[in-house]
Amino acid sequence: MQDQIREQIKQAMLAKESDKLTVLRGVLSAFTNELVAKGRTPQDKLTDEEAVAVIRRLAKQRKDSIEQFEKGGRADLADNEKKELVILEAFLPQMMSREEIKKIVEAKKAEMGEVDKSKMGMFTGAVMKELKGKADGADVKAVIDELLA
Repeated sequence: MQDQIREQIKQAMLAKESDKLTVLRGVLSAFTNELVAKGRTPQDKLTDEEAVAVIRRLAKQRKDSIEQFEKGGRADLADNEKKELVILEAFLPQMMSREEIKKIVEAKKAEMGEVDKSKMGMFTGAVMKELKGKADGADVKAVIDELLA
């Protein structure tokens, strides 16, 4: 994944796509920070799984920023964050639909038996572990709330 992003940086430079170039450089910087945080040298490479986790975190930051900018009436800044989010999402695996999530939640509910409000956190954790980052947490929460309401 790191090599793919480095290649994309070269292509963005040649095509003079400054927005894409800025985002991709930020991603590489985040990869380096992650390596250092894990006690590895900046020359090491992250596994694809680790790289996807970093990109997912960056995408979540963009979503949070968009929400805050829209609340603050700064559509111009929100639009910029949306452009960056589109670039980041190109590197993320396709997320599951709510229907697919619903099937897994129902299967997990059948496996664990009756789930009341006191076990909601444990149940949600078990579902998220099962999905292993293949679904958006907000979608999972919405499906669980819908089924257990």
